Amino acid sequence: MVRPRRRELPSWHGTSVRQTPLRERATIRDRDRGQIVTIPTERIRNVALVGHSGCGKTSVAEALLHRAGVVTRLGTVDEGSTVCDTEPEEIKRKMSLSLAVAPFEWRASDGETYKVNLIDTPGYADFAGEVDAALSVADLAVVVVSAVDGVEVGTESAWERCVAAGIPRLVFINKEDKQNADFHRVLAQLREKFGSGFVPLELPLGEEQALHGVADVLSDQGFEYDADGTHHTADLPADVADEEHRMHDEVVEEIVSGDDAQLERYLSGDVPTSAELERTLAHEVCDCVEFPVTLGSATSGVGIDRLADFICELGPSPADRPVTVVGGKGDEAVDAAVPADCSGHPVAYVYKTVADQFLGQVSVFKVLSGTLSNDCRLINSATSTEERMHGLFHLCGRDHVPADAVVAGDIAAVAKLAGTPTGSTLVAPGKPVRVNGAIAPVANFAVALEPLTQADDDKLSAALARLCSEDPTIAVERSDETHQTVLRGAGDMHVAVALERLSRKFGVNVTTADVAVAYRETITARAEAEGKLKKQSGGHGQYAVVNLRVSPTERGSGSEFVDSVVGGAIPRNYIPAVERGIVEAMASGGAFGFPVVDVRVECYDGKYHSVDSSDMAFRTAAATGLREALAKAEPAVLEPISLVTITVPEHHQGDVLGDLNARRGRVSGSSPVGGGLHEIVAMVPAAEIQRYAIELRSMTGGRGRFTAVHDHYDILPKHLESKVVKKGSSA
Repeated sequence: MVRPRRRELPSWHGTSVRQTPLRERATIRDRDRGQIVTIPTERIRNVALVGHSGCGKTSVAEALLHRAGVVTRLGTVDEGSTVCDTEPEEIKRKMSLSLAVAPFEWRASDGETYKVNLIDTPGYADFAGEVDAALSVADLAVVVVSAVDGVEVGTESAWERCVAAGIPRLVFINKEDKQNADFHRVLAQLREKFGSGFVPLELPLGEEQALHGVADVLSDQGFEYDADGTHHTADLPADVADEEHRMHDEVVEEIVSGDDAQLERYLSGDVPTSAELERTLAHEVCDCVEFPVTLGSATSGVGIDRLADFICELGPSPADRPVTVVGGKGDEAVDAAVPADCSGHPVAYVYKTVADQFLGQVSVFKVLSGTLSNDCRLINSATSTEERMHGLFHLCGRDHVPADAVVAGDIAAVAKLAGTPTGSTLVAPGKPVRVNGAIAPVANFAVALEPLTQADDDKLSAALARLCSEDPTIAVERSDETHQTVLRGAGDMHVAVALERLSRKFGVNVTTADVAVAYRETITARAEAEGKLKKQSGGHGQYAVVNLRVSPTERGSGSEFVDSVVGGAIPRNYIPAVERGIVEAMASGGAFGFPVVDVRVECYDGKYHSVDSSDMAFRTAAATGLREALAKAEPAVLEPISLVTITVPEHHQGDVLGDLNARRGRVSGSSPVGGGLHEIVAMVPAAEIQRYAIELRSMTGGRGRFTAVHDHYDILPKHLESKVVKKGSSA
């Protein structure tokens, strides 16, 4: 970096993570003194790799692990041999589907040794909840951008999530050795999309297949790379030197502009040293006002060691970013900042849960304060459940590395915390604070589940509960109206992966069907009918006559029963049976077979027999009379209407509005919300947006998003009634 030298791997590098476990308190063996030393919280870096799907995040993680000596062979996504992508569903699709943690130790160019907890995240939009979970514990986000494809929709989404979470960012432009790679084009796109603050710290030496090194903008030096990924200093080529010197001046001005003292010195002709500029930039990165831009190739190794240096020397530590927690209850709840102090009260936040076939539920957590040791006991601040932290370990992909203790700022895992789901805060007894975790994205895509066998049906509920604990962005509900078990996710791939895991991990196999729309029916006119039951078969018979009058009520006001019988035509003790028969008949369906709502039912007359009348007779007669009255009262089908809020880029607004009209939507407003986006609010029939998550993504190139909540019921157009009734009868 600013003190470049040829890197020599420490003697403890070059062995697998199973052979050289990360030790208690993030310790390593010092290669010069041959003794165990402690890596303090100040030299821990929690780094989330984020970006568009296919930009090379997992490959960057693999390259960093390989360069650090954690793995001896560089795995590839295509082979399914990387440390971070280990699930069968990921190997099959050749893409990350859930976050993965992979730590490594690094001797940076400043001479200090750091522990870096890499958190590799998915780039596909359906799995954005995994990105949010990673950002909830990260102290730095490395935004990986393809030098070939530039800023893509996944890049924009990742950047927006980092901004919302207040996470410092560093940009790594990957694939500089690929055809059509263009560093300057990508840098211009970053500034165009996200504004100022981007500080290019490197320039490529060569590009595409000719990439062989980088130019350090701060030190005015070049570094050429050998085939093994090591670099050595070299003179800058003439075609790069002029550009590097010009960019050096721009970068220096950008950095000092954020520090009044340095700016005053600079304006007076005293140029700060590289070390001073680096310290200032580190503060500006922590404050999210500057975003260093680096470059390289995960496959060739160019720039990977320098990326590790930048992460360690410019990235903030957990000590630099105290976590806000909520203490107290109800009106007495107050926010407080918890510093990452190893001697403080223990506080840990569970940000991920994994179902392990051998260990059961594995809870992955970050220690926010204090030091956790094996067999310590903590309290779940939400449920007051006591949990024993037995068998602490660090995760490196699928490998478990035992740990005797975990210090503040570090990330680890523990098994069998039965009462601690994702998002829980574990605290010392008597210290009831909690972390407000990431809000799960709205699950807008749904399918109905049908178990294949009775054995699958018996295990389904428990398996779905475990699936939801592993992925809180999945929602499961049981519809009393349609009698379906509904699984909701962010999109079709999200749901498909969840079902594959349901089968593989929990042994439950299901088929899927469309989610039935919960139609209802009502009446639009008044009508009268007589319900009669007369049956004689020896002994006591069955006799009851009920005269009913039905009329519509205001939409959404509900149904009511009115007793206006006079003169004892129906004895008072039979009136509750009449009402019960009417309620049951309305629930079982009217003329179209859907539950009946918004109807006033008046019982105004009837007949009884002193011997043959009974509660059952009057229930049956009331139900018969109601069905006849409803058929006469011009019944109509009611469909659920959703309030849909859609956010789309301005240039897609016309397409979306036209599509909403085709879906029988009624647009109530459209307004700009900043950043070139428009928000559209509309009322749309629920039946028209069952696959809208997929269709909106296709229509807007993945840049549109929406929420839909039930608002009210409205009358279905007459020309659609036959289709609805036919579909309902066939189901």
